[in-house]
Amino acid sequence: MSRANALDRRAVVRTLLQERGELLVVAGLGAPAWDATAAGDHPLTFPLWGAMGSAAMIGLGLAIAQPARPVLVLTGDGEQLMGLGSLATIGVQRPSNLAVVVLDNEHYGETGMQPTATAAGIDLAAVAAACGFAQSETIRDMAGVEALRPQLQARQGPLFAEIKIAANSPPLALPPRDGGLLKIRFRAALLGPAAALA
Repeated sequence: MSRANALDRRAVVRTLLQERGELLVVAGLGAPAWDATAAGDHPLTFPLWGAMGSAAMIGLGLAIAQPARPVLVLTGDGEQLMGLGSLATIGVQRPSNLAVVVLDNEHYGETGMQPTATAAGIDLAAVAAACGFAQSETIRDMAGVEALRPQLQARQGPLFAEIKIAANSPPLALPPRDGGLLKIRFRAALLGPAAALA
């Protein structure tokens, strides 16, 4: 598939978050957080405003702390490349309720659209498979995205999907910028209002 025919990131994320139920979402720095917000701001989505490279590790901690809940990490190729070691740690821990989805446009979108290593052929899905993920794939069409959505709830992971998306910049859809508010909102939605203030 040529890059010109790569998937629309907003359509991908909107599809993944349809009928999300109790899915907990960690949305990585920058565009993945904006994509999740464009799909519908939700108290069980924790968008990152910083900490590049940390989305998968935050998701791992959440999956371990909440083993009965499905957890989705939605991040970009640049961030996942910065945190490659997290894939090995997840592979060792093997949380069945964790899915890591990388929206791969082969560029660093937040710093000027420089090509990432995936543009030169680095295969993140193969790296995840080598790290022991139970399922790992590269998705290049919307049929694959549709098939992935129920797997996010299946708790047969850890699951990894690299979704090839177009290198475009849709209009911003910013989540709240207050980190304290986001933390309290997420804790209240997950654990109840009293726990949010603890």
